Order: sequence, then structure tokens, then C-alpha cells
Amino acid sequence: MMKLRDIGFDQWFQAHVNDLRLEGRDFARISAVDRGAYLIKNQSKEIPAELAGKFYFQAESSVDLPCVGDWVTVQYHSNDTAAIIHELFPRKTFLRRKSAGEKVDFQMIAANIDVAFIVQSCHFDFNVRRLDRYLVMAADGGVEPVVLLTKSDLITPEELVQKIAAIRSSVISARIIALSNITGIGFDEFQQMLVSGKTYCLVGSSGVGKTTLINRLIGQNAFGTKAVSGTGEGTHTTSRRQLIFLEQGAMLIDTPGMRELGLLGVGEEVDQSFQEIVRLTLNCRYQNCGHTQEPGCAVRAAVISGVLTEDRYSSYMKLKKESEYHDLSYVDKRKKDKAFGRFVKSVKKQMKG
Repeated sequence: MMKLRDIGFDQWFQAHVNDLRLEGRDFARISAVDRGAYLIKNQSKEIPAELAGKFYFQAESSVDLPCVGDWVTVQYHSNDTAAIIHELFPRKTFLRRKSAGEKVDFQMIAANIDVAFIVQSCHFDFNVRRLDRYLVMAADGGVEPVVLLTKSDLITPEELVQKIAAIRSSVISARIIALSNITGIGFDEFQQMLVSGKTYCLVGSSGVGKTTLINRLIGQNAFGTKAVSGTGEGTHTTSRRQLIFLEQGAMLIDTPGMRELGLLGVGEEVDQSFQEIVRLTLNCRYQNCGHTQEPGCAVRAAVISGVLTEDRYSSYMKLKKESEYHDLSYVDKRKKDKAFGRFVKSVKKQMKG
């Protein structure tokens, strides 16, 4: 039988055990989430689970609900073939984004991840600005990023060198692995990164080869893939987030392709990912410099002199502006939610009176 540490329950989680109510309850890990339905993994098997009513109604937002990779306390029933989820362990690390569309809220992607593999295709999907977004998201949740450049067989060795140089010129220091599911190049390097008891996550756009990569890892076509589209890229196949247990003992979270990656609550992380620009701002004439048309702006001066590339500057300004805008909208939304909550409580109190 497996032990809890084999599925990621390390000393960090053990230190938080006393913070939870444990009478008659066990620990388990969320292994899949699909439209509100949960699968949990314990030492012996995977079984379906549902949220306790109290848990669900006390959750203030979707962030408070379990996501793939979370640890929870559970109570088994029906001869241990199903379970009720009662409490959520604190998250050691996480990946989250702004909810898709106009809704200003967080959407959890996965939790308790050791390494996030940010997957971009060398062919049509390669985009350094989008890579910046994923790196900010990883920094927000305290997750180590590694860049996977897939489909390297579709470009020349010279073009691959140019793409890696473009990443490095953007002051991105994350490890980069170029690989091909067709030729197998880079696959051994990728596989050697997967350590038993550790949790990894694949994130990226649709059609970049995430599912094909997983099938190669497990040695069989357990997960469906679709033919390439007219652009030469694969089409979206993964429809849910799930925790896959690999033979060597590592765990891999597969996620659906992301068509948009909005950022929320990541002001400090944007600065962390663009430290060379933050250092330049210290030399601006005005403390509240907006780095656009202000006289004495050290950031714009660096762009004009070529010390800072226009692309790097534009990426920073866009992410900073987007984050600030969404943060203000989120604070406003939370104020309205709390005001409405107080109104409901007062009405209930009057009805009792």
C-alpha cells in the first residue's frame, strides 16, 4: 500500500494537521475536478467525493473550494466507495488566474505543485509576451517554472537557437527544455526532472502537445489527442484538470488549454518578473512616474538607448496596467459582496424580530 508521502503529503502539510478538525476523518488528495464533481486519492484507491453542505455554503468564492492537488479531510461512507469532503488544508503553492471573460474573480488551476511546466510550441504558439504572463502566474503562487518548447522538429536548429535567445533576452532565467514528441529529442532531460513524490503541472495553450507528452510518459495512448488543425497545431483535447500518477512515482497535473490568461492580484509578482525595469524606475525624476511621457523617465530613456527592448517595456506596461485595473475592480466587487451580505443579515434579523 502507498503511504501519504508517496502522493505528496510532506512535512509541510504534517505541520498543519493540528489546525484542522480531525475527529473520525482521514486525509486525501483531490485528483480530479470536473464541473463540481470530485475524485479523491488516498493510500489505496481513487473514489468519488462531494462537498459537505457546510463546507460549500461557508465558501465565499471559488478560491475557497478544492482544486486539483489540494489536500482535504474526508469522511468515507457506502463501504468506503464514496466520501464527503469537510475541510481544506492550507495550500503550500498554487496556480491561479483571473476568471475568463468579464468576471473579476480568481479561478484556481491547481494547488501544491513543485514545478510548473510552461508549454509552448516552437511552431505557431511561441510567444514571449504570453510566457511573461505564465511566469508572473507561477511567481504569484510560489511555483518554480520550467519552460518546455515542444515540436522542435518543426523548425531548424538555427530557429530554435533564435527562440531560446529571444527568451533569454527578455531576462527570463527559468530552465528551458526543447523537445519533440516525434523524434524524442529532449524527452530524457524532461523525464529526469520528474522526482518520486513530487507534483508537476503542465500549463499552456491548446494544441501545444501536452496530452501527447503525457501519453509518451506513461507509454500508452491513455488520453485522447486530435488531429492537427489547419494552422498546423493540435486542437484542444483535455477537458478537465486531473492528477496523473506516473510509474516512477512522480505526479503530473494536466490542465485544459488556456485561451486567455488574465492576471489578478499580481502587482508584486509583475515587479519580481521585471526586476531590471524596477531598478530603472529608481532613477526616474518623479517618484510616481508613469513611464510614458514624463520628463526624466529612466525607463523610457533605456528604451530609446536600446538598453531595454521595446517588447520588454510594452509587456511590463501592459501587465502592470492590467493587474492594477483588475485589482481595483476586485476590491470594489468584494466591498459590494460584503455590503450585500450585511444587508441579508439585517433582513433576517428583522424577520426574526
